[in-house]
Amino acid sequence: MTGAVLYVGETQHRRFGPRPHGFRYRLFQILIDIDRLETAFEGLTMIRPGRWGLMSFEPRDHGDRLSADLRPWVLQALSRAGVPATAHTIRLLCFPRIMGLVFNPISLFFIHSADGLLEAVIYEVNNTFGQTHAYVIPACGEGVQIQQAEKRLYVSPFYRVEGGYRFEVSAPSDRFELRIIKLTDGRPDFFATQTAQREPLTDQRLAALFFSIPLMTLKVVLAIHWEALRLWIKGAPFGTRPPGPKAGVSAGEPSGAVRP
Repeated sequence: MTGAVLYVGETQHRRFGPRPHGFRYRLFQILIDIDRLETAFEGLTMIRPGRWGLMSFEPRDHGDRLSADLRPWVLQALSRAGVPATAHTIRLLCFPRIMGLVFNPISLFFIHSADGLLEAVIYEVNNTFGQTHAYVIPACGEGVQIQQAEKRLYVSPFYRVEGGYRFEVSAPSDRFELRIIKLTDGRPDFFATQTAQREPLTDQRLAALFFSIPLMTLKVVLAIHWEALRLWIKGAPFGTRPPGPKAGVSAGEPSGAVRP
């Protein structure tokens, strides 16, 4: 692939009892080869590297939030989680900044071997309180990866830090699909899906998306709080945020199944 490509689609979230709730919204993301940042946006005027611009990508929005080089952080996260990988290629799927603003509820790092096989996935989850956690999980090469990890990060006042996640994902190609199921005591209480189609990263398409999904990254934050308000009005149990580290890394594991 080129240094960066575009994915356009939608996400859907659904909460099960005791207060069922759901929503969906459109979105677009960029998939970036983190070793080719300097040339990823060559020839484009709608998107640029750095913090500012109509659209932009700032590597310090990810990883340790300190370095513009994300590779050392990825390698360290793999090592801390005990996940072996050659990491020949590392690709990041995330929201771009729009007019300097961004919030990624989840970003995904796809780690590949030299022959293109998927070696690991890092699910970088963020909450609106400035905390982040990386779930690092080995992958099995090809097909839909079915992975799992214990929940470590406080994400919502309507869910305790308990239970775990089941992830179903494949490396982005012409199409991208992600499914996340949260389980407590072995029973699902929340799921989220994301589906998107790959498109060329062009100024024309970015301009169209800028106007058809205006201020998307700001809308993500507003939507999180709006949906929280709706849940509170419905009477969903509300809990306070427990103390915890600003950043964390933990290991997950394959569930033992890979779908073609």
